[in-house]
Amino acid sequence: MTMDPQEQGRWLGVGHSSDNDARVAGTRAAEQALAGDDPALLIVFASVRYDLPALLAAISAQAGDVPLVGCSTAGEIAAAGPDDAGVVVTALGGPGFSIETTVARGAKQHLRQVGAEAATCAAAVASRPHRVLMLLTDGLAGDQSEIVRGAYGVVGAGVPLVGGCAGDALRMEATHQFYGTEVMTDAVVGAAIGSDGPLGIGVRHGWRPVGEPMLVTQSSDNRVHCIDDRPALDVYLERLDAPPDVRDDPASFTRFAQTHPLGLAGRSGEAQVRFVSDAGFEDRSLGCIAEVPQGRLAWLMEGDDASVLAATDAACEDALAPLRGQRPIGLIAFDCIARRGVLGEQGVRTEVERVAHNGQGAPVAGFYTYGEIARTRGVSGFHNQTLVVLAVG
Repeated sequence: MTMDPQEQGRWLGVGHSSDNDARVAGTRAAEQALAGDDPALLIVFASVRYDLPALLAAISAQAGDVPLVGCSTAGEIAAAGPDDAGVVVTALGGPGFSIETTVARGAKQHLRQVGAEAATCAAAVASRPHRVLMLLTDGLAGDQSEIVRGAYGVVGAGVPLVGGCAGDALRMEATHQFYGTEVMTDAVVGAAIGSDGPLGIGVRHGWRPVGEPMLVTQSSDNRVHCIDDRPALDVYLERLDAPPDVRDDPASFTRFAQTHPLGLAGRSGEAQVRFVSDAGFEDRSLGCIAEVPQGRLAWLMEGDDASVLAATDAACEDALAPLRGQRPIGLIAFDCIARRGVLGEQGVRTEVERVAHNGQGAPVAGFYTYGEIARTRGVSGFHNQTLVVLAVG
């Protein structure tokens, strides 16, 4: 009989605060998260509204020299529900964990190189039966799939990748990454986790293609210039019959686009989803969080409450499968901000409740992202508009 992880002293604690004062919020969230002895890692997801250095200083004051990684968000997730302007602290601790962390800077200029550098911590982590590399990236640095390719080039197929792209509350100006008490932008933070207990990863999106396929006739990296030999932005707005304010206002466009992604024909038969992050109103292009290859067939995608919540259950089921019925000590969710746009405020509360229910009441933490990382097989591991769940056994 497998012993329950809590009986072995392994634990995952989650703390949350929405206090307006960064120091108070950091202190309260850290106190709640540090629920057991021998903490091994702190993971911090926080709103950009805070004085972030002050927030991290307060958290570290409670945790001492425990390694800390994290990032800014487009919203935070805790068992109590979603938040827009708070901080969530997750602590891993007890016997059976090994942790190594690293940070790599200069992502915009050297995406693949920085991904590889962030992955070097995986080689240093003490050997245990189960391992995962968590990556927290600058969601505005460029083609995020290049970061994943760089990490994969270092760790290979033997170490699963999980994580998400930092957000800035849909301002699309600058995201931040946390390493200890340092606040950065244009960086990738890595945390290699070795565990005696199983670790499971699930990823699902819940979107479906609609309408006739389109051909990407001109693109460069994550910028789409022409679709069907016409300006990409014009085709996108016409196909969706976009309202007037979306056609010339960047903020309105971003809010509209988060629920209208592009789908690309994939080798597996399932469409690869791309988050449309911005509009080039002058050159009539579309910006995406990841590469959109020229010559690829594309569709507009749609989703609804039912399809998105079904994907939530499926992602949890996949993440929990390696635990073989054992209750997890906690779940960490990386959820695209676009899914929140589909579900609405009540829907996202239902989603968080369903994640907790699937985890048999285990603690839940996470954040709303600008893109998600989940690689368990194959080379590809970057996703848009998905829910990624890490189950810790």
